[in-house]
Amino acid sequence: MSWLFYLHKKYKAIKSVSDKKLPSCTVIVPAYNEGEMVYKTLLSLAKSSYPIKKLQIISIDDGSKDDTWRWMQRAKKELGERLTIYQQPKNMGKREALHRAFLEGTGDIFVTVDSDSIVKEHTLRNLVSPFVVNKSCGAVAGNVMVLNRELGLIPKMLNVSFAFSFEFIRSAQSMLGSVLCTPGALAAYRKTAVLNCLEDWINQEFLGKKTKIGEDRAMTNMILKQGYEVVFQKNAEVYTNLPTEYGNLTKMFTRWERSNVRENIMLTKFAFSHFRSGNKAGVRLLLFNQWLKVILAFPALSLLITLLIIQPLLVLSSLFIGLFLFSSLPALFFALNREKEEAVWAYSYAIFYTFSLFWIPPYAIATAGKSGWLTRNLPNS
Repeated sequence: MSWLFYLHKKYKAIKSVSDKKLPSCTVIVPAYNEGEMVYKTLLSLAKSSYPIKKLQIISIDDGSKDDTWRWMQRAKKELGERLTIYQQPKNMGKREALHRAFLEGTGDIFVTVDSDSIVKEHTLRNLVSPFVVNKSCGAVAGNVMVLNRELGLIPKMLNVSFAFSFEFIRSAQSMLGSVLCTPGALAAYRKTAVLNCLEDWINQEFLGKKTKIGEDRAMTNMILKQGYEVVFQKNAEVYTNLPTEYGNLTKMFTRWERSNVRENIMLTKFAFSHFRSGNKAGVRLLLFNQWLKVILAFPALSLLITLLIIQPLLVLSSLFIGLFLFSSLPALFFALNREKEEAVWAYSYAIFYTFSLFWIPPYAIATAGKSGWLTRNLPNS
């Protein structure tokens, strides 16, 4: 942790370059059962300070069962030629929707934005600027914040968790040029890097089955494999909706954990090779940390259950002390960088995760072969 703290303190976001230096950019918004929210997302993108002549916006309705397509048509009517919309013949999955847009996009940089997300005015230009400053940059992760944090206890807790995950963890990874996951809510990719791996990405398989989840982590791995750096831009902010109910939250986390297992395997296949001329040790150390979490998932759970049976009071008291100490770092980080009064949710989240979400990592590992979007089974879910 001290190593990550050192890297975080050294991190600085790259400032936006001039309009003249900004490359052409294609923003892609896949949507499924998003309703009016996709309209709000598209309008927020259109209000960006990115040069209009260099910005192409594409949105794809992935066979929605609600009124998503009508809201996309309304956005098209208002934005005209600035927006291109497509409709898949049926629900084919986010990866297929992105693949279609990648083939249609004309920009030198591809930006992907989730259809339940709102970007700030300068988000796009800040997100794209690292490609101009650093020719070795192949992908950029945006800074994801919680849009619906006032709609329940879960978003409030995730608001603190996300701040630590992105602004601390990813900023440290960025100093190594090795951010391991560019988030679906906001990410940018060099077009040439995407096209180099597009066929492998769309046809990716796991245990003999075509992969339908983890498209963001998979793309990140494939770009790292090409020798590119992947960085984080703190000043490229996006606000996205997160689950407000326990059921949808567990589905989201299960999907993420399954993807982590799969992509850890993929990363392991090239991380110890000469995949790039720059820093490789950082990727290997981060990968080791990822595998440590996977390897210890079952033993840690088994040990905890055993100790709870033998010495319940001692274990519970020790556990709460440990959670308090462990949570103090993200709480302090949030208090110093965001709102002090909201930092207390870091402690609530630690308790909530430990006692109600502890089963997800082992379950996801045991069912890593399963696919499915999980959080998009029903309209407006």
